[in-house]
Amino acid sequence: MTQSAQSFPGERLGLPRDGSGSIGRLGRRVGALFVDYGAAYLISGFFGWDPLAILAIFAAIQIVFLPTLQGSPGHRLFGLRLARLDGAWVGLWRPVLRTILLIVVIPAVIWDADQRGLHDKAAGTVLVRS
Repeated sequence: MTQSAQSFPGERLGLPRDGSGSIGRLGRRVGALFVDYGAAYLISGFFGWDPLAILAIFAAIQIVFLPTLQGSPGHRLFGLRLARLDGAWVGLWRPVLRTILLIVVIPAVIWDADQRGLHDKAAGTVLVRS
């Protein structure tokens, strides 16, 4: 049997074990999600806390902030940023695709060995520590 397992998430991708540029771990991701969803929930109060308004506001937060600040407000608060594997700008279509898949939920809870959700794999992005 060969030893093909990596010793830490992100090693296959050429990312460091820890510190800046390493894979954003579950605790930070969940914290960021709560911040962004909580903000969307609070803003939706202007629309009577309509569940569709919450999702639309959450999507707007993601789509606006991912390409401009390299992360949503929650990501930035928890020291995360969204990046492409080649280091280039994420562009406009990647955050849209990533957000649509994130709202569907299932792709976001299925991860690979690098702790990248299917929504990140489909968009060609990775959530790293800033």
